[in-house]
Amino acid sequence: MLSRKNKLLLFKLLSLFSVVRGYNILVITLAQYLASIYILAPNIPLRKVVLDLNLFLIVTASALTIASGYIINNFYDAEKDLINKPTKSMLDRLVSQRFKLTTYFILNFLAVFAASYISFKAVLFFSAYIFGIWIYSHKLKRIPFMGNLVSSTLAIAPFFVVFVYYQNFQTVIFVHAIFLFLLILAREMIKDLENMAGDMAQNYKTIPIIYGPNVSKTIISLLIVLTLFPALLLIKTFDVGYMYLYFMACIALLILFLFLLWRANGKKHYVWLHNIIKFIIVAGVFSILLVDVDVALNRIL
Repeated sequence: MLSRKNKLLLFKLLSLFSVVRGYNILVITLAQYLASIYILAPNIPLRKVVLDLNLFLIVTASALTIASGYIINNFYDAEKDLINKPTKSMLDRLVSQRFKLTTYFILNFLAVFAASYISFKAVLFFSAYIFGIWIYSHKLKRIPFMGNLVSSTLAIAPFFVVFVYYQNFQTVIFVHAIFLFLLILAREMIKDLENMAGDMAQNYKTIPIIYGPNVSKTIISLLIVLTLFPALLLIKTFDVGYMYLYFMACIALLILFLFLLWRANGKKHYVWLHNIIKFIIVAGVFSILLVDVDVALNRIL
């Protein structure tokens, strides 16, 4: 049996894991490696990619920066989250705000330190990334649509840095990026609908608060329709192996999403819609293995 002190320590570790959303960071780290192996550098031997020190440092710096970003976002949203996410918020509060800020600065320092082993350009990129996350959390997230746009851009930045590292400028990569960006932007818009109560209490000027839920739903619908175009291009025009099955499933799910969106009228419904998009994004990470099933099996086995 754990002592009271050990239980408290365990809960604090869980709290910190909740604050930095460790599960999201694990998925992003996996996505960066899978994208590197099967999309960005398919002709480089698996061992060389996995053991590439620069790639490891890029992924590490990305993970540290994202973790610090979640901390600063949690710091600024503490009061709002008490309304929108009361259960998670109570767990997050087991760790003091002072400890969160200390951890935030330590993680940022370690991220820049890791980047310094790659190149000066990497230091500049991650410094800008850290600043971008801070200015978003401090100011930009309160600006209608601008906050959503910046948040989505910051979300795909870890993939951008890997893409630049491998210098792979094929059109198919850009189409993948557009598909992911539009999905993330739609998810950010759904989160505004989901969090209306807390946003109103904290005087956040989001689109559903200023213009109403129907205007927000119209914009989300437009984004989903736009997402269908890169999905169709990836099925019809580009060679994505068996990953075309994933994009076909995405089209079906996104059409269902549109139907459910216009029937949604409460937080519970918006949470479901948010989870649909989150499922599509996470499933997309694992579907990267379908780009070349034979290569994937050979590399795994």
